[in-house]
Formats: sequence, C-alpha cells, structure tokens
Amino acid sequence: MKNFKIISHILLLFCGIQGISQETQDNDNEIPVDFVQKKGLRLGLFVGSYFANQYTAGMYDGYGFDIDGNKNGWDNSLMNQKINMQYGGYGYSGQIDQIATALNVDYHTWTFSQSDMPMNMRYSPSFAVGLNCIYSVDKNNAILLNLNAAKLNIGGNFTIITPQQTGSSQINNRIKTFAIKGGEQRLMFQFGYQRILGDNEKLNFFVEGGLHVTITKYDKNEILINSLKIDLTSYYNQAAYSSAVLLKKPIGTGFGVFAGFGANITMNPKFTIQLLYSPTYEKINIGINPRLKLQNAVGLRAYYNF
Repeated sequence: MKNFKIISHILLLFCGIQGISQETQDNDNEIPVDFVQKKGLRLGLFVGSYFANQYTAGMYDGYGFDIDGNKNGWDNSLMNQKINMQYGGYGYSGQIDQIATALNVDYHTWTFSQSDMPMNMRYSPSFAVGLNCIYSVDKNNAILLNLNAAKLNIGGNFTIITPQQTGSSQINNRIKTFAIKGGEQRLMFQFGYQRILGDNEKLNFFVEGGLHVTITKYDKNEILINSLKIDLTSYYNQAAYSSAVLLKKPIGTGFGVFAGFGANITMNPKFTIQLLYSPTYEKINIGINPRLKLQNAVGLRAYYNF
C-alpha cells in the first residue's frame, strides 16, 4: 500500500506537468501536436515493488554458512552457538545465562534444540528503485539499459521450551515463539529491447525483454528473544570470549532473462512515463544449489526526453 501511494503521487505530479505543457501549447502554439518520441536518448527513474521468489529464503534460517560457503550443521549453526553457547551460558563455566534473563525464568531451565529451529522463512514484498536509460531507434523500437536495486527483508519464527508455569497443566504454554529476521541486497542489470505497440500520440502498450544479471549479497541475520536482540552474523570463540570477527556472508552473481509489458504514456515532448510489470527468470547465485526461479516486479518509470 505504501508503494502504491508513492506511485500515485508521482502520477499526479506528471499529470500536473502535462497540464502545464498543454496550456503552454494552447497559448503559444510552439509545442508540436505529435508527442511521440521518434528517435533519441531518454533517461529516467524507476520506483516500484519487488517480489522475491521464496526459494532462497531458507538461507536465513539460523544455520548460516562456514568460511568455505557451506551450510552449517546443527552443532555449528549460528543459532545453537549463539543461544546455547554464548548467550545461554553453556560455553564455559561461570558464564551468565542471558537467555534466562530475557525469558524471565530460572537459569538453565529452558531448552533450545534442533527441533526448535525456524522452518517458515519468507521474503516480504520490498521497495525497488533504479536508473533506467532507453535509446529510441525510431518511434516503435528502442534499446534498454537499466540498473535497479532492492533491499529485501526475510522473516520467520523459532521456539524455545520454557519451564511449566505454576498451576498450569497446558503443555503448549511451555512453547514460546520468537522472531528471526534476515536482510539481503540485490543489484540488477538489464540490457534488452523494447517495442511500442501502436501509433497513438499519447498512450500505447509496450513489450520488452533481454538479458538480466543480479548481484546478491547476504546482508544480515538476527533473532529477538523478548527485548534481547542477537546478531547471528558474528561467531563465538568458545575457548575464550565473544569475538567481533564476522562470518563469511555469501555474495554471488547470477544470470537470467527479463520480460516486461505495460503502458507507455507520453505526457509532453519532454516527459514520458511507463507503467510496468516485469517478471525475471534468473538464478540467485548464493546459498546451496541455486536454481533458475521466477521473480516479479511492478512499478513506474519516468523518463526525461533529450
């Protein structure tokens, strides 16, 4: 809804620009009636919503990756090392049980095991922005070069088993649910071809397609146990003390193809906007066994015509 409001405001802005330009045409008769861009360079901005495929969301399930880029097992998992060993006080003798404090229970009366790990990690729809360039060969054919970026959020839940509450016979009351979050950055390059369908002066449909490249970076992973926030992306040296050395954060470049279709609206000789739906079929090249998957984006482009 927030992205829809942003796009609506931009549309209203450009409609205002169109009104001013049309008034100038009526008064001065200096602007030609034919608004169709026939040839030349256009530079613009893209704003919209990005919907990531859920296939790679499991990378943020609290296991993490070792320095060789392989996914950890349970013993070396980020959540086991953080919850049980570092913050739970099982790392070495005399260590404080911060998990018990956060849960408001007695020390070491809670349990966190492999069965409590997250199973439902999912991407949320995200905001995407970009710089888009188009060179019109003629009024119907053009070459595209786009650079778009999105910052993605991933969410899920995990559980911790707490002591039975006094006077309660409900076993489910022992199971407490908490949030796990992830963050990811994507930088997307597109090079391709666009075709305007029709010869109307102001409104036409268009289709496009071409090569798509995505650079993806695993950004963050954290959990929240009531008021206790734990960053999973630093590891714990069990033999001595907490270390600030970061784990390897996967980053990779994947290739695929993009397509798109929508409405091309010529506001006046200097401004063009496009309402766009753009699916991509690509490989997000981080994590284990990356595969070609479908991603989706919708948004608005606003071009300045040189």
